[in-house]
Amino acid sequence: MNKRTLNNYLGIGILAAFLLMTIGFLVVFLVRMFYKGLPVLSLNFIFRNPREAMTAGGIFPAVAGTFWLTSLAILVAFPLGVLTAIYLSQYGKPRWLVRTVKVAINTLAGTPSIIFGLFGMAVFVNLMGFDVSLLSGSLTLAILAMPMIINATEEAIRGVPNDFSEASLALGATKRQTIMKVVLPTALPSILTGTIISIGRVAGETAPIMFTAATFYSRRLPHNITDEVMALPYHIYALMTEGTKPEAQVPIAYGTALVLLLMVLTISAGAVAIRFSIRRKRKW
Repeated sequence: MNKRTLNNYLGIGILAAFLLMTIGFLVVFLVRMFYKGLPVLSLNFIFRNPREAMTAGGIFPAVAGTFWLTSLAILVAFPLGVLTAIYLSQYGKPRWLVRTVKVAINTLAGTPSIIFGLFGMAVFVNLMGFDVSLLSGSLTLAILAMPMIINATEEAIRGVPNDFSEASLALGATKRQTIMKVVLPTALPSILTGTIISIGRVAGETAPIMFTAATFYSRRLPHNITDEVMALPYHIYALMTEGTKPEAQVPIAYGTALVLLLMVLTISAGAVAIRFSIRRKRKW
């Protein structure tokens, strides 16, 4: 066995060891979450309101709050992110401006989420006067999600073969028609995958909504976008850090964490299923 083959086997062995280590940590994490969370998980736990200062009852206001925060955030971020990606990849001029915008987007993508929370509090809560509300939290989460959607959409558009666009233009279609009827439909599976993954991240964020949307305790659902809301990530944080009855609150926190985990896993599985379904239909 020569030196090159030995190095190859050594490298593969190291990668396999790291892979097994990662899988091991994931298994331990999932086993602990299910072990701690399953005893309190039930339909009543999910669909009932909290009682006795969150030491009993369910988490339905937090589930509903997370749903509305995430939905409104993606409703704002998705069209803006897709349009920005189209501009950067298809129309962007001059080049220095495109490069500057891309640097800004990549910087935002790597910015800690707590910074988005402080920005949302300064701009939406205080400057624009939206107060701590569903609207402020959704706009903050939309800004958090936009860099991910822009990058995913831009990569998806750039992955479309140039032959497709050239054939469309050669047949007399305008650039706008080519983008809308050829480029975007071809890139749609990857765009949806990136968007749904960003939904999973937005749903699990705590820091951006601490100062902009979340309330510690509420037994009612929000009536409009100016109301405060409960949210699953902040609910977990509150249960583990506030209150005087940890023996009752900690099991509820684990149950809430399991619900959030299952929600994110379901969203990620949905992204895979949608992408597979679209690709299979196109093959036919």
